[in-house]
Amino acid sequence: MGKVLIVDDEPNMRRILSTNLQMDSHVVVEASGVLSAISILTHEDFDVVITDQKMGDGSGLDVLHAVRQDDPTASVIFLTAVGTLELAVASMRDGAFDFLTKPFVPDAVKAAVRRACERTALLRENAVLKSAVLKLKGPDEIFGECANIRAIRETIARVAPKDTTVLITGETGTGKELVARAIHQNSPRAQQSFVAINCAAVAESLIESELFGHERGSFTGADKMKSGLFEAAHEGTLFLDEAAELSPAAQAKLLRFLADGEIQRVGSAKLRHVNVRVLAATHRNLKERVQEGLFREDLYYRLAVLPIHLPPLRERREDIPGLCNILSARIAQEMKVAQRPLSQAAITKLSQYSFPGNIRELRNLLERAHILGQQAELQPEDFPLNASPASGSTGETELSAGQLAQRLPQHLDLRDVLGKIEIALIERALLATGGVQAEAARHLNLSRSDLGYKVSKYALGNK
Repeated sequence: MGKVLIVDDEPNMRRILSTNLQMDSHVVVEASGVLSAISILTHEDFDVVITDQKMGDGSGLDVLHAVRQDDPTASVIFLTAVGTLELAVASMRDGAFDFLTKPFVPDAVKAAVRRACERTALLRENAVLKSAVLKLKGPDEIFGECANIRAIRETIARVAPKDTTVLITGETGTGKELVARAIHQNSPRAQQSFVAINCAAVAESLIESELFGHERGSFTGADKMKSGLFEAAHEGTLFLDEAAELSPAAQAKLLRFLADGEIQRVGSAKLRHVNVRVLAATHRNLKERVQEGLFREDLYYRLAVLPIHLPPLRERREDIPGLCNILSARIAQEMKVAQRPLSQAAITKLSQYSFPGNIRELRNLLERAHILGQQAELQPEDFPLNASPASGSTGETELSAGQLAQRLPQHLDLRDVLGKIEIALIERALLATGGVQAEAARHLNLSRSDLGYKVSKYALGNK
């Protein structure tokens, strides 16, 4: 159970306590007084210290103070033949865990020591976790003091040293890959490869080959053997972004790997063992995909061993000023220019914006402001935002299609108007997603091919 130090100048009392606690599987060390206890404490660590109050060379409070100085997480229990309210108050005020009177009931002492061991273990676990969080390596965007972000950092610190599969969920642009990279960087695999793939950006017919490789002649165009990303990530980490878009065949092979660590190239009967940690992410609700028959339920439970959900930026707007400082410093370094601070008015404007593209959109806005801004401080006018404050209201009554039509002139070129609206919406989606067409297509509820056609049609590029 725990390691216990008994401090008492009565040998019979020490013997009785020691016998009872050893029956409860504790390791027990005895000290005959205060000086002996202090000497032992300098060389050994204990979970619990049980001390008599009055002894020939000092008091239990002297032992308590020595324990507090040596190891604040250790729990101290007082035993005394004279139970007074004043003594109890003094010992508890100085940090004692419990206060028991002689003659003691063995079961009561055992129960108190068990509780003390649990308390010590919890304090030490929290201390280790806080130290791990402070030492956490990873991108600065995993920043913030809101409760959700603090909890995410603690979860990263807990899960990184393990090989547990992690499912990271959240809207587009919330930083799912940043969390995956932080888990990898703080894991024993940190010196090995971190291989990432956006499953939504690979054609369904090719995703299986990309992940698991293929043999020569296994399909049309397979003119040579190719190893997949699982083999490239051997001993390291494979990050499956947008894992909800995996094809049924790829899902089946991924499930097999998670179950037994083996993969099979397309067109091969040979099984290959690889040592890879899998981290997955998606902006979709995988439980809904399971109910719709689009995602395997057994694979979902294999991936979601430890889920991490990233809140959208609009739900952590108190972190926006700090994120602006971090991102602005990075942008200035990349552009090799002086960092441009934001005026308070600019910060206020950004804090009221809903950020459909989340942190990625914030970074794009800051980069554009650093390029186009005319003043030493970035001003509100340097951030042209769509009217979508955090409250969700535009400040005007939302127009129905009929009301919008009434406001347009009677004589107009419908194709021209619709084209301009379409261009504006596509540009906004591309801006919010950093020019990533696969993600912009999801914003607009289009297929990747449809968006690609429209981008080419309007010569939008990756603006």
